Amino acid sequence: MEKRSICSYIKKESKVRVMKIAGVIVAIILFIYSILLIGQIWGDWMKWSTFIKVSITAGIVVVAIGIIALILREIFEEKTLKDNNFLD
Repeated sequence: MEKRSICSYIKKESKVRVMKIAGVIVAIILFIYSILLIGQIWGDWMKWSTFIKVSITAGIVVVAIGIIALILREIFEEKTLKDNNFLD
């Protein structure tokens, strides 16, 4: 049976934690945006030009969070592989 250090478990947990945090943030943004969208369609909560700007901003933020989370996950994976001597 292979011995594993505590650090390998912590790194794996950090990778999962980053993805969970990103998922929660994206879910919150999408939930708030969906409420805003319903309110904008059924009632005129704000000017349409402002709504379009908010929509574009929400889309950019969601994509940016997803890309950052993927980059961090790859960094953690590469570090884990280097620590386990799978990479030079």
